Parts: sequence; structure tokens; C-alpha cells
Amino acid sequence: MSATKQPTATWTILALIEWGTKYLSERGFEDARLNVQLLLSHVLHLPRIHLYMNFDRPLSAAELSDFKKAFQRRLAHEPLQYIIGESEFMGIPLFVNSSVLIPRPETEELVLKVVDWLRLRATGRVELLDIGTGSGNIPIALERFAPNAFVDSIDVSAEALGVASRNIERHQCSRIALHQQDVFGEVLPGRRFDAIVANPPYISREEFVILQPEVRDFEPSIATTDNADGFRVIRRICELAADKLCDGGMLFMEVAYNQGNAVRCIAAGAGLVDVEVFTDLSGHERMVQGRWAA
Repeated sequence: MSATKQPTATWTILALIEWGTKYLSERGFEDARLNVQLLLSHVLHLPRIHLYMNFDRPLSAAELSDFKKAFQRRLAHEPLQYIIGESEFMGIPLFVNSSVLIPRPETEELVLKVVDWLRLRATGRVELLDIGTGSGNIPIALERFAPNAFVDSIDVSAEALGVASRNIERHQCSRIALHQQDVFGEVLPGRRFDAIVANPPYISREEFVILQPEVRDFEPSIATTDNADGFRVIRRICELAADKLCDGGMLFMEVAYNQGNAVRCIAAGAGLVDVEVFTDLSGHERMVQGRWAA
């Protein structure tokens, strides 16, 4: 089967899995077999486990054409999540498209830090500010796992907020409010919060050009790079903490693997105390938290 020429032979699920896995592997794609299986699941509207029970099922001409189109998109390095229109975060299925960053496992660890902190607090309403909502993954997960969390979530992108709204409606969330606001402008005037959670764009302009094509060419650059030194938005969020956090309020932020010590200094310089840097499961310093003491 050619990746560019319409095939005429009959292709079964198993034959396509074997051929596609080999084709992607030879071109350096990781998890090639999983990629092919998920593309087939999407095209055939079958759970992936059902592929194993239907290995000998032939694809119709229309199904084969749809698979070919999806496969060519993946060959061009378009992220699998955008092709199938869905990603998962902390076990929660989310609609995604090229308007939003694809949720990452590292961000799950950030949310778990916030959930642990929330569980240590007395029961009752806790007000949180989520900066850069994207797909809505962080506020939706907080509502799911922290029943006392009420989240105001901001994003500068109307398109991203549209995706977040769709996911909030999908999961029937009732404790999340979305706002189109720029973090460098005035953020929710007069409001203070018990905690701020942020996964800011922390890739520098120089690092952005050498990222893998899935990120550089397809994910929204506004959510990936600050078009500066990688600390521009981080500095602003730390400054904002002084204005938006209640006395004793917490800042939780994801950072790049090599930014931990620098962000600790930035946060302390902005007036935060008890600033700590935490490692992710890979041993990289990816999470920073600090407390505001008025």
C-alpha cells in the first residue's frame, strides 16, 4: 500500500496495522503501532480493544479513503490528538484542536499538587484563578477531583475559550467561569483568590525553532513560547500573585525542566515566601509553588 496512491486491494484491520506500523517506524515515529490503532479506531468508530476482535474485517472503500487521509496527516507530523479530535487528561476525555495546547502528563502532576493542597484545607468554597485555560483541562480536573474548588479561568484566545466551553459543557461542570483576558492587562479587577494555577508559555524564542515539528508547526505558539527568554509570562504571573492572592494564598506553576532555580528566585523577588521546586516523575524540576504573605 502506498501512502500517497489510492490502493485497490482489499485491506483488513490487521493488514493495515502491520503495514502502517512498519511504515511509520521506518520514518522514525515513536509508538507507531499505537498511532495506527488509534487512527483506525477513529476512522472505524470502534474502541481500540474491538480492533483485536475484528482483525479479519475488511475496510470499505470509504473507510480506507478516510484512513488514508488521516494517515497522511500523521505523516506530516500533525499530532494524533488533533487528527482524532480528542485527548485525555487525568482520565478525562477532552475535545482538542489546533487552537489549544495538547494536555501533558506533567500538567497532571501540577494539578495533583493543587488537589493535595485543597484536601488539607477546611471544607468550604475555595476560589482559584487558572491562567491560560486552553482546553479547560486544569479547571475541569480540579472540579472533578476537588469538590470545594471554584475556578475562574482566563485565556486571551477566543478560540481556546470556545474549546474549553465545549469541554465544560461536555462534562457538565458548574463551578468554572471562563473569561477572555490578557494576563498582561487588568485581570478580574477587585477579585482575590485562594490560589493561582498556571501552565504558562515557557519556551524561549531560541528554543522554539528547534522543537519537534508536532509542537512547533501545529500547536498554538501563543501557548508554547513567550517569544522572549522563556520567563516573560512567568515574571508577570509572579507579579500578579501579589495583586490577586489572598493573604496565605498559593501560586502553583508549571515550568520548563531547566527553569526551576531561576523561577524560585523570580517568585521570591516578587514577594512570595516558602517557594519550593518539585520534580516530576522523570526527575525534572517542573513545578514551582509559593505562598503570598501580605
